Amino acid sequence: MTEDTARRADRALVLPTYRRDDVDVHPPLLSPDYRSTVARAPRQPLAHLPQRLTETTGPLLGEGRLGDLDHDLTRQHDGPPQGQRIIVHGRVRDGDGRPVPHTLVEIWQANAAGRYRHASDTWPAPLDPHFDGVGRALTDDRGRYRFVTVQPGAYPWRNHDNAWRPAHIHFSLFGRAFTQRLVTQMYFPGDPLFFQDPVLHSVRDPGARQRLIARYDHAATAPEWALAYAFDIVLRGRESTPFEDGDDDE
Repeated sequence: MTEDTARRADRALVLPTYRRDDVDVHPPLLSPDYRSTVARAPRQPLAHLPQRLTETTGPLLGEGRLGDLDHDLTRQHDGPPQGQRIIVHGRVRDGDGRPVPHTLVEIWQANAAGRYRHASDTWPAPLDPHFDGVGRALTDDRGRYRFVTVQPGAYPWRNHDNAWRPAHIHFSLFGRAFTQRLVTQMYFPGDPLFFQDPVLHSVRDPGARQRLIARYDHAATAPEWALAYAFDIVLRGRESTPFEDGDDDE
């Protein structure tokens, strides 16, 4: 290929682009009631980064990164963990409603007593030797994922007086490309701690906030074994699942 031909080919390359999310879907970077955002929110206007080849064509995270029991957090040790077994399942879709197949879904959570297996989590709740609290799975051809785990417990944190985090599970998804990366949290219906949680309420739109709450799915329960919750995830667009990191709550 001559240099002139290479230049013409480069000019003809059209990169895929992804729609920008509605800013009202996601929480602001500064939410004063969520104290740690005061220290970490940027002080200067955000800089727009163009979508180039790296951002729109990767990552490639395939089955080779998964263990046989990564999706089942109740069978990763010699014995079963303490707590109510639950099934968490759903579909991952893009902003146009299309399923996102073969994308990596990762979760992490506290155990049934509300404690993470992490050096910084030292509140006096018991650790479970049979529960690590981390899992990963790939969506199937129809964008579906499924985990088996235990219901996480609530736990205290020092954001405000008598502050408790509602039970939740953290999710990380990469989608089709780095520009679709989503980190969020899934909550459980009817939790009495919702009213005082500034992480959940940093999502200002009530409809978007509701999309963070899973739906009890009796049809998907395993009789005499596990309850089931459905949690569908949309990666971009007006119906996007809100980005909600809660990165200092553990």
